[in-house]
Amino acid sequence: MEKNSRIYVAGHKGMVGAAVVRALEARGFENIITRSREELDLCDQAATLKFFAEEKPEVVIIAAAKVGGIHANNTYPADFLHVNLASAHNSIDAAYKAGVQRLLFLGSSCIYPRLAEQPMREDALLTGPLEPTNEPYAIAKIAGLKLCQYYRKQYGVLFHSAMPTNLYGPGDNYHPENSHVMPALIRRFHEAKEAGAPKVVCWGTGSPYREFLHVDDLAAGLLHLLTLENPPEWVNVGSGSEVSIKELAETVAKVIGYQGELEWDTSKPDGTPRKLMDSSVLMNTGWQPKFTLEEGIRDAYAHFLQEQESGTMRAN
Repeated sequence: MEKNSRIYVAGHKGMVGAAVVRALEARGFENIITRSREELDLCDQAATLKFFAEEKPEVVIIAAAKVGGIHANNTYPADFLHVNLASAHNSIDAAYKAGVQRLLFLGSSCIYPRLAEQPMREDALLTGPLEPTNEPYAIAKIAGLKLCQYYRKQYGVLFHSAMPTNLYGPGDNYHPENSHVMPALIRRFHEAKEAGAPKVVCWGTGSPYREFLHVDDLAAGLLHLLTLENPPEWVNVGSGSEVSIKELAETVAKVIGYQGELEWDTSKPDGTPRKLMDSSVLMNTGWQPKFTLEEGIRDAYAHFLQEQESGTMRAN
């Protein structure tokens, strides 16, 4: 990937897309193409085909997605399947028809079976049932991954995919109900500290284990993948370590300085009991994450405060 390459980053206003753009700019790339959802709806096939035909990007990074936590996935399953399936199909097919030779599609760790052997390797795909609470999102991501695999096989284009673990960091979504666990905890503990609340109620039992990766580490991993001449068809991108939700909540409380009690609402779902990815394939090519979990949470909280102060905090 040359410094003057025309690079289209789909989803540049989201947490992942914004991190990719920051990483590209920091490395001296200037010819970065972006479109907001208002400017280009990737669910609109005709508009997507027209955009690719006119802009003719040389490299495409598809970070656009409709994302959310357990509550959002359970409440809007049709939306999660339709939006993510349509945008993946339209962008991958339009990229091929416009002559794009290099495309990197972002999936998710939820593509793997609910009870996949831990840590989850790439070959666990489609070996068992998915986690019901995010099945629609997972199905759409699997379809995008498979489209890239088969376009590469049939047409010889270098389309490949990356499967990030649970992400957090600058630009995260802090909606009180629809956000993922990390931003939900950051906001909840911050507001409890500000209000002097004696306790914070957290969802579930706190027993599930999760892996977390700072979004800037992901962005560095994606750019590293784009330097590989023959990348895997899909590859895991994770930190390689896991933490219980209870330990996570305690660490977030510590970083924020909240000193009240933690109470667990066991009527709420836990989701998958464990979700650790085996990222050795990518790490063996020379990439390693830089943030420890506590360092990453401190960075994310600092950005949360900045975004709240400036009125740019996402809560949708």
